[in-house]
Amino acid sequence: MRHALLLLASLIFTVNAEPLKIWISSQQDKIYYENMVKHYKNSVDAKFDATIEAYGFREMPEKLAVTLKSGVGAPDVVQLDEVLFGIYLNGPVPFVDLTEKIKKANLDKTLHPKRLDLFTWEKKSYGVPQSLSAYVLYYRKDLFKELDIDVKKFETWKGVEEVGKKLALDGQPLMPVDPTFFEVFLRQQGTDFFSEKGEALPDFKKAVDTMNWIKKMVDAGIFMQPSRGSVFDPVFFNGPVANDEILCIPGADWFGLDMLQQFLPHHEGNWAIMPLPKFEGSDLQTATFAGQGLLIPQASKKQDAAWKFIEFVMKDKKANIDRYVEGNSFPAYMPAWDEKEMMEPSDFFGGQSMGLIMKDLAKQIPKVNICPQRPQAIFMLQENFFSAVLYGTYTAEAAFKELKAALQQGGPQQ
Repeated sequence: MRHALLLLASLIFTVNAEPLKIWISSQQDKIYYENMVKHYKNSVDAKFDATIEAYGFREMPEKLAVTLKSGVGAPDVVQLDEVLFGIYLNGPVPFVDLTEKIKKANLDKTLHPKRLDLFTWEKKSYGVPQSLSAYVLYYRKDLFKELDIDVKKFETWKGVEEVGKKLALDGQPLMPVDPTFFEVFLRQQGTDFFSEKGEALPDFKKAVDTMNWIKKMVDAGIFMQPSRGSVFDPVFFNGPVANDEILCIPGADWFGLDMLQQFLPHHEGNWAIMPLPKFEGSDLQTATFAGQGLLIPQASKKQDAAWKFIEFVMKDKKANIDRYVEGNSFPAYMPAWDEKEMMEPSDFFGGQSMGLIMKDLAKQIPKVNICPQRPQAIFMLQENFFSAVLYGTYTAEAAFKELKAALQQGGPQQ
């Protein structure tokens, strides 16, 4: 009996002695979390240790799926994009239900509610959001001045179209467009890809009209498609953006803090920020797409330690400030917005304060309806239909009818 107790104690000690395993989906965040591990050790537990592994946006769900299925090598904390969360909702959810922990930590009242909803399914919260992800319009103020563009015209998409038509006469496109903007434009108009009950394209007419409007803007030379179809591709930044071929880009806080500044440091002072133009019949000047959260796989043997670290990172003053000022994202943790560092002017954005803009737009953020089929729908729109409509292979109505039918039948799997 004594030997059995010693063996059990030895096993428990071994589990507790192992570093917390954290999987992150970008190199930028890997550096941040390595610093947060040091900060946690200095602030909370000198014996704490963690290993950080970084995987790509597409690589992460594949890697995670293998380890969750095998039960071998599962991380204790995983950073997952909200777009991919739905992949794990088609059966038993493989993540720890954090609902009560979130309430006990008062995070249900201090995290932006629309962002907390992103990792909530059937009234259970499985993750905590890191970013506000409010969309704005980043624009080249130096080129706007050079081309004598009236910024006030950008209060509405109708005004944007008027400006864009004049620029197009000289072969100057205004902004890029990619499939991720479709959801943003829908939400700006008070609808979504899915209803709360999981119906795809609940306002079918609005979806068709929005896609037709995008096509019209592309055909008019106002919007341009990046060569590889994505505004998140390094080729896009190193080509059209670096060469002054476009004048503005819709994007979330993390797009401006991370990608613009990472790829275009020599553009410091040339960019500025404004709210998204309004659609007719709507007052919304922002919407959201993507944004990451922290989750704990059920396969983790260190769930309590994982949660303590997550709670610390979400609520600690330095952790929130560092996340913003180091170019990751504007936090979803609302008390952090009162910190002076969060509202400081930005040299990259010509003295504007992104924090002030984000804080003002936060109250307008629309709800995102989470659904197990959402990742599949986004993938199908991107791969099968978006460019096909723009090139005239499909009409928008035919494309969305086929998309809805495929989703109802299960559709092609990722």
